[in-house]
Amino acid sequence: MSIRGLKKKQPKTFKVKIVTVDAEMEFSCEMKWKGKDLFDLVCRALGLRETWFFGLQYTLKGMCTWLKMDKKVLDQEIPKEDPISFHFLAKFYPEKVEEELLQEITQHLFFLQVKKQILDEEIYCSPEATVLLASYAVQAKYGDYDPNFHEPGFLAHDELLPKRVLRQYQLTAEMWEEKITAWYAEHRGIARDEAEMNYLKIAQDLEMYGVNYFPIAQNKNHTDLLLGVDAKGVHIYSINNRFSPNKSFEWSAIRNISYSEKELTIKPLDKKAEVFKFFSSQLKVNKLILQLCIGNHDLFMRRRKVDSIEIQQMKAQAREEKARKKMESQRLAREKQLREEAERAKEELERRLFQLEDEARQANEALLRSQEAAELLAEKAQIAEEEAKLLAQNAAEAEQERQRLEITALKTKEEKRLMEQKMREAELIAVKLVKESDRRAKEAEHLKQDLHEAREAERKAKQKLLDITRLNYPHMVKYPQYSPADSRDANFDKGSIKLDLKDIDLKRLSFEIERERLDYLEKSRKFEDRLKELKSEIQALKLEEKQSGLYS
Repeated sequence: MSIRGLKKKQPKTFKVKIVTVDAEMEFSCEMKWKGKDLFDLVCRALGLRETWFFGLQYTLKGMCTWLKMDKKVLDQEIPKEDPISFHFLAKFYPEKVEEELLQEITQHLFFLQVKKQILDEEIYCSPEATVLLASYAVQAKYGDYDPNFHEPGFLAHDELLPKRVLRQYQLTAEMWEEKITAWYAEHRGIARDEAEMNYLKIAQDLEMYGVNYFPIAQNKNHTDLLLGVDAKGVHIYSINNRFSPNKSFEWSAIRNISYSEKELTIKPLDKKAEVFKFFSSQLKVNKLILQLCIGNHDLFMRRRKVDSIEIQQMKAQAREEKARKKMESQRLAREKQLREEAERAKEELERRLFQLEDEARQANEALLRSQEAAELLAEKAQIAEEEAKLLAQNAAEAEQERQRLEITALKTKEEKRLMEQKMREAELIAVKLVKESDRRAKEAEHLKQDLHEAREAERKAKQKLLDITRLNYPHMVKYPQYSPADSRDANFDKGSIKLDLKDIDLKRLSFEIERERLDYLEKSRKFEDRLKELKSEIQALKLEEKQSGLYS
């Protein structure tokens, strides 16, 4: 047998592309594979064990259809493309997410799908609830809020709110981010799986959560209605109201659901109750409705039975995983707390170190300043010492000068006293001289007046004598002889002598008066000279006294 014969013949394959909410995968499938084979391969690749919630969806002629598990992939009416695209999505929804979603991957896939449905407005959510849900989505993506790391604008590229909400309120992106961040900061310490579970717990209470809507008509007159299928049952809505059903059939109250062509019949468990019939637009729609009803009903009945061994194991593992994660979370929280405390301690130590370095630097600068100040003070002390010596020398000199000035002052005082005495004496002399001068002036005036009167009398006498002589001796020679016999002539001679004597006395008196006047003028001049000398001496003494006061 040849080596080529030993080789197994490779089966023929075709390519498929599986698109999840956040990823894409490609697989090579054998031509004989059924839908379940491909579905199991995708679940193994994702590590998913809760497979009953999911399915592979494809779109054909504008209608979404689920791949059948019991038929070959290529035998089903699927798009003819290479690779063939399928969307891995949640086909059925749990009634209580916290109890039924056991695996973290299951929670994550549901979280992503429900979030996308809310953002695409397939599920209506109030603006307040959308902000809260967005904060949990941010917590799941970014972890705990850190204002130093999550600066304003960090959510600019994240789609967190439906466009309807953004249009409804005239708020800027910064305002929305501020509102979301305010809630986001409150979720500190919540792990990613907890944040996603909190998101789903809020979302499961929304009216449109987990409902698949189909347009139907209640009769052939085509009265438009909507039929909704979810985990709790079948509901009938008006075309314009998807929140409040007009009529509901819980799975526990439905006995049978069947279709015939475009007609679909719902038979209640109560046989007396009215059978509900409606019409769809296509047979494929009835098949899809029936498929969803069967799957949701099976899960409804399954929830109300005892869990299988596999579910029990999964729940036990989930509990162990949650306990482990809780312990891990607590350990991480403790480590984080210790790390934060260590970082705070480090920051405190760094701050303290910086403070100590700053204090050391300041102390060093202060030391340098004190050294410079000490050197400056030493220089000043030396200068002060020299100045003190100089001042002491000056003080000694000043003391000597003071003593000299005191002696001089004593002398000056004595001289001053003497000078004052001399001045007083000079003043007295001056007063006496002035009085004497006045007296002499008066006497001189009297004498001048007497002299004037005498001269006037002399003149008159001479004139009278001349007149008498002319009258008695008109022919008398110039030098007559003396005749003693003539008594009249003798009398004349006596009068002449008397006049001559009197004239001589007047001349002598005038001479004496003139001499005394000259003496008085000489004495006055000498006295004025003496007064000037005294004034000069007094002025010099005053100047010396002023200088002595300045020295003191």
